[in-house]
Amino acid sequence: MLELRPCCEHCGKDLPPHSTDAMICSYECTYCKNCAEEIFEDICPSCGGNFVPRPIRPKEELAKDPASTQRKHIPKDLSQPSKYSLKYKGIPPEKR
Repeated sequence: MLELRPCCEHCGKDLPPHSTDAMICSYECTYCKNCAEEIFEDICPSCGGNFVPRPIRPKEELAKDPASTQRKHIPKDLSQPSKYSLKYKGIPPEKR
């Protein structure tokens, strides 16, 4: 089950469970849409995967299975590209 992490791991922006701005990779690294698309160019800096919009859990289900409250704010060093951005830049996700 998805954790529905509460913030962007890079910029710290709040991403509540109903946010349409939350993007995740296959390991559920969580970023806001701006960071995922503009800063990391659809390459997860932690695993090299691509990003997709995070699903929204219906309110009734959130009551039974609440979203995580544990913040993972670990800004990436943007002074150097990640090993994944160097390796996968320009390569579509299905060919990585």
